[in-house]
Amino acid sequence: MAVCLQQRQQREGPIEGEVVVRTDYLGLAATYLELMRADCHLPIPAWRPGQRVGVMAIGTVLSSASPDLREGDLVQSMTGWSTHSAGPAASYVKLDPDAYPDPSYYLGQGPTAYYGMADVAKVGEGDVVFVSGAAGGVGSLAGQIARNLGAAKVIGSAGSQAKADYLVNELGFDAAFDYHRDPVAALRELAPEGVTVFFDTVGGALYDAALEAAAPGARFALCGSLSTQLGGAADRFPEPDREAALARGVELMPFSCHHTPDQVAAWHRHFRAALGQGRFVYPRTVVGTGIDGVPGAFLAMLRGDYRGNVSVRLA
Repeated sequence: MAVCLQQRQQREGPIEGEVVVRTDYLGLAATYLELMRADCHLPIPAWRPGQRVGVMAIGTVLSSASPDLREGDLVQSMTGWSTHSAGPAASYVKLDPDAYPDPSYYLGQGPTAYYGMADVAKVGEGDVVFVSGAAGGVGSLAGQIARNLGAAKVIGSAGSQAKADYLVNELGFDAAFDYHRDPVAALRELAPEGVTVFFDTVGGALYDAALEAAAPGARFALCGSLSTQLGGAADRFPEPDREAALARGVELMPFSCHHTPDQVAAWHRHFRAALGQGRFVYPRTVVGTGIDGVPGAFLAMLRGDYRGNVSVRLA
């Protein structure tokens, strides 16, 4: 039925209340790998075999049978890896085409980074913040958000010295280090006063190092566990050592951002204001390819070939 409906829409245009949209940009995130696993550990439904990969997409309305959207409107949806989509106009969010330099800015992982820093960790004046995976899509934004919220020092870890230098020289981190060196020694050197906020996207050895360097009463916002998620470990999201955290007075705050309208709106208010004031650099990689090249771009992102938020601009 769905295939017949799509063929009819392509031939005759949308049915009443619906639109046909050309996909221009697709967002990529490491989280999608977990959603592809049969034993998905995330608190949202896993993708099923044969299902379209339902990721965030930005597109242009080609034709409309709804008063809510017009031909040429820029829209956002969860229609995923496809060149075109069709459906009820209410399933597409109209975007302001002039809000950002280009539409890929809408595909960043800012809602997760902002929610974790502002609402979960509640970063404020004087905090010493450590961000793991700081050259990735979430971490590269989280560190800058912490700085804008008044943190006294922001430290990041990344997978190479070149990426660590990038965090300091281009994104404004106060310090950064290659996590392949001794992370405990690095944090003791860079944060002798103790880490008060840890924003963790990696887990594993970096979580342990942050615990060693934590100041009494530190807040740990636990966003991900990439150190095991990308491997073949049976338990990809190991439970953090709560007893050690309790002994050090550390508050563990695992969280998941569901990208509610309020969370998304809060991020875009902060993002637009900070960009306009020159207090934010949007780290991004835009890969130009056809739809057949999207899986390859996804695998390259998982290998760490790109910096910042990754999106695909469909040729």
